[in-house]
Amino acid sequence: MPSERGLRHLRHLSLGKLQRLTDAGCTALGGLRELQSLDMAECCLVSGRELAQALGTARGTPPPLTSLRLAYCSSLKDASVLSMIPVLSSSLRVLDLSSCVTLTNRTMQAICSYLTHLSVLRLAWCKELCDWGLLGLEEPNEEPALGPQSHAELKHQASDSTDPSPQPQGPSLLKLQALQELDLTACSKLTDASLAKVLQFPQLRRLSLSLLPALTDMGLVAVARGCPSLERLVLSHCSHLSDEGWAQAARSWPRLQHINLSSCSQLTEQ
Repeated sequence: MPSERGLRHLRHLSLGKLQRLTDAGCTALGGLRELQSLDMAECCLVSGRELAQALGTARGTPPPLTSLRLAYCSSLKDASVLSMIPVLSSSLRVLDLSSCVTLTNRTMQAICSYLTHLSVLRLAWCKELCDWGLLGLEEPNEEPALGPQSHAELKHQASDSTDPSPQPQGPSLLKLQALQELDLTACSKLTDASLAKVLQFPQLRRLSLSLLPALTDMGLVAVARGCPSLERLVLSHCSHLSDEGWAQAARSWPRLQHINLSSCSQLTEQ
């Protein structure tokens, strides 16, 4: 790990694929008070506990970190992310948590609460994220008997997907209005109920909704209306999308330059 004395003015650090790096090795990062970008992708043994302390205020002012990449850190826990996010709220613009498979709605709602200046958010393969998290609603885990009622409530939140000014119940994804890139690939629990309601980002340029088995034409059309500036769109393996839905959505995307519709099995040559 970097020496605190010799490299204390370091601004960019990439430690990707150091698969033997553990939490203990992250403590040295506490001396890098000018760090602007940190890439620790595929450091599979890092749970984030020591990293959160190193980036936090325990040793003074947090670094002016603008980019944090923790993709494929499969041991990363909600608690560690929740500790890091508040201290980085003023500076962070790029956050990559792709394939951090244990993260839940708690992380999603912390991001929406504190990181309102994000321009890039990557959450691909975060399979525990669900509609409740994106909508800023508390998930009804403690009363399973209310399952059907809770499902009806969730559907009600997305019942008027054409409402231009939806009012979130809590820290919903709508708060991230500076987003230019969003990746929700393979967040397989997400449905139209949240996507139609919160994907309303006038500045969004890149969007990936691949491998979302519950995405339908209704959700796609709502996304098209809410994100009119898209230039790149990935929708591969969304098996419920039809020619009619795609044709209707495409009218809202005059800037679209790159589109991936591979393995959308209902689409035809029309």
